[in-house]
Amino acid sequence: MPADPLHRAGSPQRSTKHQPPRGPAASADQGGPDQSGLDQGPVEVRRSARRRRTVSAYREGDRTIVLIPARMSEAEERRWVGVMLDKLAAQESKRLLGDAELAERAELLSEQYFEGRARPTSVRWVTNQNTRWGSCTPAEGSIRLSHRLQGMPEYVVDYVLLHELAHLLVPGHGPRFWRLLEAYPRTERARGYLEGVVAAERLPHLPAARTE
Repeated sequence: MPADPLHRAGSPQRSTKHQPPRGPAASADQGGPDQSGLDQGPVEVRRSARRRRTVSAYREGDRTIVLIPARMSEAEERRWVGVMLDKLAAQESKRLLGDAELAERAELLSEQYFEGRARPTSVRWVTNQNTRWGSCTPAEGSIRLSHRLQGMPEYVVDYVLLHELAHLLVPGHGPRFWRLLEAYPRTERARGYLEGVVAAERLPHLPAARTE
């Protein structure tokens, strides 16, 4: 198992089973970052001859609608569906999760993946963790998540919560610890996302590319 990213600072799918949270529209200009998307329920891609450069997405019931220019290639379509799914998920995570919701989320995740065995006494956001995404004190049963996670996709926040919940059951990062996290199907995706954030923060700040 590679080093733990918590402790250091796609194709469009039109009929997936995961039910996404509902939220506002997101939009991006063609030429934005290339991020992998999260399966968030049925995705419908609508092409428009009027649309030249912009891509946008919004929730419609249990579906996600992605609007793209008609001239886009299949590869560009796949890339932008992933980008927009992550943008929507990030918006929804930032809007919905306060401390109380975070504690409720931790309880639900413990029930779903650990049979309710991980029972934290407190779960809260903190602003003094800039080199770690999360931490816990098993003796006290307290879990703390870095405020830097606010605005990241929900599956990433869920992974960090599960990571810290697992530490209430198993100290360290041995095989038994990672076997617990194998129950969460988006562990590798979330780890990759966090590693990408860390890598991007180390890059020099370059001027934005010009667009027509």
